[in-house]
Amino acid sequence: MHFIDVILPIPLQKTFTYSVTEQEANFLQKGMRVAVEFGRSKIYTALVFNIHQTAPELYEAKDIHQILDEKPIVNEQQLKHWQWIANYYMCSLGDVYRASLPSAFLLESETVIYKNEAFQDESVLTDNEFLIFEALHHQSQLTVHQVSDILGKKKVLPIINELIHKSAIYIKEEIYETYKPKLVKYVRLHPQYESDESLQVLLDELSRAKKQKDAVLTFFQLKSTKKPIKAEDLASKAGVSAQILKALVDKDIFEFYHIQIDRIQYKGDTNDLKKLNEYQEKALAEIKESFTEKDITLLHGVTSSGKTEVYNTLIQETIDSGKQVLFLLAEIALTTQIITRLQIYFGNQISVFHSKYSMNERVEVWKNVLDNKPKAQIILGARSSIFLPFSNLGLIVVDEEHESSYKQYEPSPRYNARDAAVVLGKIHNAKVLLGSATPSIESKFNADQDKYGLVELNRRHGNIQLPKIELIDVKEKHRKKEMTGHFSDRMLKLINEALEEKEQVILFQNRRGFSPIVECTTCGTSPQCPNCDVSLTYHKYRGELKCHYCHYQRAMPNSCGACGSATLDTKGFGTEQIELELKELFPNHNIGRMDLDTTRGKFGYQKIIGAFEAQEIDILVGTQMLSKGLDFENVSLVGILNADSMLNFPDFRAHERAFQLMVQVSGRAGRSKKQGHVAIQTYNPYHQILQQVSTNNYAEMYKEQLQDRWQYHYPPYYRLIKITLKHKDYTRVDNGINWLAKALQNVFGENVLGPSAPAVARIRNQYIKNLVIKIPPKQSLGKTKEQLQKIKTTFEAVKDFRPIRFILDVDAY
Repeated sequence: MHFIDVILPIPLQKTFTYSVTEQEANFLQKGMRVAVEFGRSKIYTALVFNIHQTAPELYEAKDIHQILDEKPIVNEQQLKHWQWIANYYMCSLGDVYRASLPSAFLLESETVIYKNEAFQDESVLTDNEFLIFEALHHQSQLTVHQVSDILGKKKVLPIINELIHKSAIYIKEEIYETYKPKLVKYVRLHPQYESDESLQVLLDELSRAKKQKDAVLTFFQLKSTKKPIKAEDLASKAGVSAQILKALVDKDIFEFYHIQIDRIQYKGDTNDLKKLNEYQEKALAEIKESFTEKDITLLHGVTSSGKTEVYNTLIQETIDSGKQVLFLLAEIALTTQIITRLQIYFGNQISVFHSKYSMNERVEVWKNVLDNKPKAQIILGARSSIFLPFSNLGLIVVDEEHESSYKQYEPSPRYNARDAAVVLGKIHNAKVLLGSATPSIESKFNADQDKYGLVELNRRHGNIQLPKIELIDVKEKHRKKEMTGHFSDRMLKLINEALEEKEQVILFQNRRGFSPIVECTTCGTSPQCPNCDVSLTYHKYRGELKCHYCHYQRAMPNSCGACGSATLDTKGFGTEQIELELKELFPNHNIGRMDLDTTRGKFGYQKIIGAFEAQEIDILVGTQMLSKGLDFENVSLVGILNADSMLNFPDFRAHERAFQLMVQVSGRAGRSKKQGHVAIQTYNPYHQILQQVSTNNYAEMYKEQLQDRWQYHYPPYYRLIKITLKHKDYTRVDNGINWLAKALQNVFGENVLGPSAPAVARIRNQYIKNLVIKIPPKQSLGKTKEQLQKIKTTFEAVKDFRPIRFILDVDAY
């Protein structure tokens, strides 16, 4: 007997074993998909992980349902990488499998209900059961969704189970594939008309059917190009309808055939790479030298120093050596600009992979990478692209490596794409280049410890000076009554000067919406979200209050819900309010806004970035998606409207993040012609981080932060594992977290922080409590995880605690 171990796309901690015939075992390979039955006759798309002859000891191995692939869709290196992610981030292989594969590969199974013809006694049926049975008289089969519609209920499975129990119906699981390849319809001439004589006869026959004759003559004109002819092109060139072409096919004059194509294709000629300046050349030589000794190198280059040009040269050398390149980007918004820049040099060797692409588009990229096609030599993507089936990876570039967007928080696996990329590079023996103007403290620390190579690029491209940074004391401006709305007189003067010079302005405010709080001036009550412990944000454009956590929304009330007073006031400000104020202050200029609300569509980013590049927008207001690596030639002024909100955050990385964000935003100013200007509005201009930003002093910030981290036992010295419990019953979560805290303190002592509630302690009606375990430098991470896993197993064995959601987050920062 032969057996296979499979990974199921559900969070099970182990692989499951199924039996296969000898013939199937000979055909199957690691990384192929099979359909298997698991649980209550539910069909899953499982992945073959191992083939062997050892029967499972604790249960009877079922047969597989069917084999779904002819060749593996996941390769050995990928499985090795998945195993590392599952072990390191303490999640199941099923979680990693589900996160990695485009959903189209996880075939859907649907329960289909059929009537049992032998059943006669309708009197035993309840009203709801009779409705379903009656519907099966008119239709041969029903799906669960259709039953739900017939009864007008969501929960219909108990009724279906009762009908099965009474033998009135039986069910089957039907599998269907969700990926549909894109087929383009082409036209060719029927073989019987290949000779000149037969053609003459054909044209004589069509002398009365003018439109059909036009279509045939146009076909011959297009045929002279010696390219396949699309049905659509032929119809438009000949000025005929699709029905005319179909009539010619029915007469056996034309034949239709289909060619499968990718949904996304890049066209255009390629140009030579830009010549590097002496500082870039020096940095490139140092990177190559560093790669001879170390596999990972950190490129610390100031904003606008031309890091992308250095990447391009390395990419060119890697693909020339016949290897693939992965270019990781922190923000999907960045892909629109970077694609355009890389396409100029690499044409259609680039494929893009991120969540804004449709499921079918992602499947095509996956297949191209798996087959190592020419159009998938360079993969440009957000964090999920580390899961692609690379077979021949030579270089991984992690751009803006400090970005928090590389960390996945929900759902599992809660991985960090930068760290996972380092391991992926090791598996493929590929080189990894981490690039940033403000490296994360962990990466800089690793470079200082000689784990990574370090290369610095301290000159801006074209020797343009770094922007001049000015701190504006808002408290003083308020005292002197020199504020107009949320703008100081100094900020307005700088904006006016830039606009007069026909230059563009970027204004940064890290909150979307009009106002984060609506408050009654009589009783001080503000509308709260019914599902979360957070006040609702006012969005003036739609006249509604919205929760940014659970997406609950309601119309803006006219009066206070608590006291009935009509005096409602807004507190704080978001991008929408800034946009409206600017439209009043600068009525003759175009104002744009770039935040989560304006970039929801697939091409949302492209439209705004394209309009700003084309100088159709004079002032662009935005959240942090503006700060990441975008390159606009004509921006001379960047304004940060409220620096304090970034600094006063309950997080040990708040100061590091605030420094990185402000320096990155500042780096968007003065990138091409002259020195740019940055104005930062703050209530506390003497704050050490703001002083360090104003002098662009990364070294001082790094040194100070390291001292704090050592003193208070935080990364990079100590590792962190965060445990979160969630449940809709507050008492249950509270009892659970207290039990867990005692159990962990018995093992880890004073290195357990908490229990504590986060700033927003209830989201989607689930109460949240946290614990943090700090792991000292000399303590084994593996052994710590083993002990933690034992405590988790004991916790889940307690009946009262079983319904609580237990979330583990390794390196939770």
